[in-house]
Formats: sequence, C-alpha cells, structure tokens
Amino acid sequence: MVKKTGFFLVSFMFCCALSLALAETIKENTESDQQVNDFALSGYGDKGKKSWDLSGKSADIFNDTVKLKAVSGNLYDEKEDIKLTADRGDFNKKTSTVHLEDNVVVTTSGGAKLTSDTLDWDRKEQLVSTLSRVNLTKQELNLQGEGASAQTNLKKVQVNKDVRLDIHEKPAKNKTATDKMVITCTGPLDIDYGKNIAVFNNNVRVERPDSVILSDRLEVYFNSGKRNSKPQKSSVVSAGSIDRIVASGHVQILQGENVSYSEKAVYTAADQKLTLDGAPRLVIYQTEKMSAAFRN
Repeated sequence: MVKKTGFFLVSFMFCCALSLALAETIKENTESDQQVNDFALSGYGDKGKKSWDLSGKSADIFNDTVKLKAVSGNLYDEKEDIKLTADRGDFNKKTSTVHLEDNVVVTTSGGAKLTSDTLDWDRKEQLVSTLSRVNLTKQELNLQGEGASAQTNLKKVQVNKDVRLDIHEKPAKNKTATDKMVITCTGPLDIDYGKNIAVFNNNVRVERPDSVILSDRLEVYFNSGKRNSKPQKSSVVSAGSIDRIVASGHVQILQGENVSYSEKAVYTAADQKLTLDGAPRLVIYQTEKMSAAFRN
C-alpha cells in the first residue's frame, strides 16, 4: 500500500513539473521580447528618397514578427502615393510582408479606395491580396466581390468570385438623369485602369433600367476622360463614362417580352448603336436608350 502511494505521489509530482515546463514554454512563445510605443520603420530608394514607411501606435516585437496596433503604411511613387491603414497587423521581418486585419483601408492619390477585413501587403512586389470580401470605389464605380489581388496602386485589380459592379453613367448632353448599370458575374473579374477596360467572366448579367444582357463574357471599355494640363502625380480618368460594351458567348438581350439571341453583341455609347453578330446578324439603331432598339 505504501509502495502504491509513493508511486502515485511521484507520478503526480512529475506531471506537475511537466505542466509547469509547458506553461513556461508557452509563455516564452506568446510574450514578446520587447514592447514599444509609436513604432516606425522606413525604407529609402537609391537616391536617398523615402520609398515606404510603416508605423503603429504600439508594437510587440518577437523574433520573426512585429505585432502592431493602429497600423499605418505608405508607399511613395513618382506617379501615385498609396496609404494603407488597419486596426492591427503583423510585420514579417524575414519577408518584409505585412498582414493587416480589421477595418483595412487602401487609398490612392488617384481617387481609388479599397476596404476589406484582411489584407496581405507584399511591399517588395507592390502587391496586395485577400481572401476576404472587398469593396473598391473609384469615381462612378463601386465594385464588390469575394477575394482579390491587385497592384498596390490599384491600377490592376482581379476579383475572384461573386462579383458586382455598380456603374453610374454620366448623362449625355441632352439628359439630366444619371443611368445606373449593375453588372454581376460568377468571376473572375479583371480591371485594368491603365487601359480603361473591365473583363467579366462566367454567368455575366448586365441590368439597365429597362433591359438585361446575359452572356459568358463581357468587356466594358471606359473613356479616358480629360486630363488636367497641370502636372500631377495621378491623372484622373472618367471611369463612369462608358465607350462601348462587348458581350460574347450565348448572348441574350431581354427587353419586356422581347428576347434576342446571338454569339456577340456590341453596344457603342457615342452613337447608341447596338450590333448583334451571330446567326442571324442584326444591326439596330436607337435614339435614346437601348430599349428603343426593340421598338417597332
């Protein structure tokens, strides 16, 4: 009986010692080596000009990472400046990448704004990406979707799935009301603001006040707009002014009870001309809206 009691006592003491050792190990791994306020890092280019900076109101410094609160980052470019903010983030010392979380906002001096719950910022490659839902606004465009990757200046953006783009078209000279167009697709969507084109893929649906276009693929071309004569870091593009729309692959156009089928449809905003190409081929001219093309 005494031997059994002694055995259990030794076992109990061994378990307690093991638990204390594990607790100390966990404590060492979770507690930072150093805690500081007003943390800041900066990077400079070849000519000694600041190219980026990263700061936080407080920081927990570990061996490989720095955990920041109230994060603010900036990229300085000859053409455009970019600012990133978030409630918290992790800076990886080895890869120089930043993971941002909660109320993530990216803004550019060109007028673009991206918001998300999470974002990964690759400073060296000048790329941002996320698996979370994103919202991107620029002038008359409002884009939403699930997961995205983009250049840091938001000039090129890919949205992975569940895409929705709201476009408030600028009225023509003889109009006062602004037309709204809503485009949705399964995805992906690719936008190139430098080339003023947006390409939608898979189950594309275009909704206008009195017409609907369905297709496998849709290309939307925007007018570049007027540029300011004064030198600026970023040229303003009139993204809401549509030049033309090209739908392809199983195209259907619905207006009331009328339905048209084709393999391709091209709408040009300047002359409000809608061309259906397929079998059969049909060219229709309109005077006001796309719906007028279906009137007798």
